Amino acid sequence: MTDLFAWLISFFLLIATLGIVLYQLMCLADLEFDYINPYDSASRINKAVMPEFVTHGSLCVLHLITGHWFMFLFCLPYSYYNIRLYTKKQHLVDVTEIFNQLPWEKKQRIYKLAYLVFLLSLSIFWMIWSIVD
Repeated sequence: MTDLFAWLISFFLLIATLGIVLYQLMCLADLEFDYINPYDSASRINKAVMPEFVTHGSLCVLHLITGHWFMFLFCLPYSYYNIRLYTKKQHLVDVTEIFNQLPWEKKQRIYKLAYLVFLLSLSIFWMIWSIVD
C-alpha cells in the first residue's frame, strides 16, 4: 500500500512539473505571437522556474527514499541539468535577450516536456503494476 501511495505522489508531482513547463511554453508562444510584452513574459517564466526545479527535485528525492532506483536513475539527468543551469546562473530568462533566445528556450522546454511525458508514462506503468501486484 505504501508503494502505491509513493507512486501516486510521484504521479501528482510529475503532473505539477508538466503543468509548470507547459505554462512556460505558453508564455513563450504568447511572446512569439506578440500577445504579451517581453517583460511580462520573462517575469512569468522566471517566477515558474524555481517551482519547477523544486517539484522535480522532490520527485527525484522521493524515488531515492522509496527505493525506486530505476525511476531515480531516469530522473537524475533532468535534475542534473537543472542544477547545472542554476549553478551557471542560466536558469532565468533575460528580458533584453528573450527574442534572441526564443527558439532555444522553446526547444529546451519542448525537450523537457517530452522527457516528462516519458517519465509520466513510466510512473503510470509502475503505479498500475503495484496495484495489480
